Order: sequence, then C-alpha cells, then structure tokens
Amino acid sequence: MSLEEKLAATRAASATRIPPESQAIMHRATEDLRRSGILDRIVPVGGRMPAFELSNHDGRRVSSEDLLAGGPLVLSFFRGSW
Repeated sequence: MSLEEKLAATRAASATRIPPESQAIMHRATEDLRRSGILDRIVPVGGRMPAFELSNHDGRRVSSEDLLAGGPLVLSFFRGSW
C-alpha cells in the first residue's frame, strides 16, 4: 500500500470517528492555512533549510549549523501547545 493509499484510509477512518462539527473546524483551519500563503514559503523536499537557532530543553541556544557539523539533521514540527 502506497503512502497516499494509507493516508486516504486514515482520512476515511477518521471521518467515521470525528464528529461532523469537529471535522468542519479542522477543514476550516486547513483552508485558513492554505489561504495564508504558508505553502508558498515552505522548504521543498530535498531543499536546504535556512540556518536557525532555537532554545533547547535547558533554555540554551542551539544552532542548526552546529548540529549539521555533526551529520544530518532531522526536524520534526508540532503545532500546538503544552
């Protein structure tokens, strides 16, 4: 099964579990993101990320360039709050 097929199956299964009101909110949020122009600013697959710095769990600044000096870097983004 391809990734697209797996994603389609996941969407279909979610549609049966998620209440219609919640689905409407999710669809609106997705459309809002699309209309925001965010897709025009993403780094394409295989593209190179601009250099950046973020705070780690101790509040210390860590640069992507320093991390890349040690080898490949994998980033995972989560949208939300804890």
